[in-house]
Amino acid sequence: MRLIMLSAALLLIAGCDRQVSSNGQAAADANSAAPVKPQASKLDRSQAGKPAPDVSFVDGDGAETSLAAFSGKPVLLNLWATWCAPCIKELPTLDKLSASPGAPQVVALSQDMQPQSTVAAFMDERKIGLESYQDKEMAMSTALGVQTLPTTILYGSDGKEIWRYSGEMDWTSPQAAQMLTAAK
Repeated sequence: MRLIMLSAALLLIAGCDRQVSSNGQAAADANSAAPVKPQASKLDRSQAGKPAPDVSFVDGDGAETSLAAFSGKPVLLNLWATWCAPCIKELPTLDKLSASPGAPQVVALSQDMQPQSTVAAFMDERKIGLESYQDKEMAMSTALGVQTLPTTILYGSDGKEIWRYSGEMDWTSPQAAQMLTAAK
């Protein structure tokens, strides 16, 4: 199991553009570049119709939860990490999207191995109002076969995948709005 987790961590690290800091985690400047426009090759519908994995993670209070807790409404699951520069740059747009009327429930799920309080403090420091969900075992990334951070997956209200997007996105852009019309 440890080998699988290590392999998953290495794949995620390889997929994210980041800089390593002295504490072994990576550091990033969220304001260093403009948002990237979506590319058709980053949008993947090949997993459409698959149910969300039954994987547990913790919420901002440290209580165990899962995507099943959001059943009955569309969910935009964003897999990210504090050491991933593109992840950090898109967090404010996810936060803004979450406050938009009719938007899907945004679940920003940190893949950091640090304590949950560290992730919560990271989001508070950047004034990100999203709840600080965390999956320090990276079980969700493993279950979904995700190899790049950030990766964002749209689930319908039936709990089935509609599409996934790999890489950074401005979730307040017209392109994102068009993609999100698939939420049901």
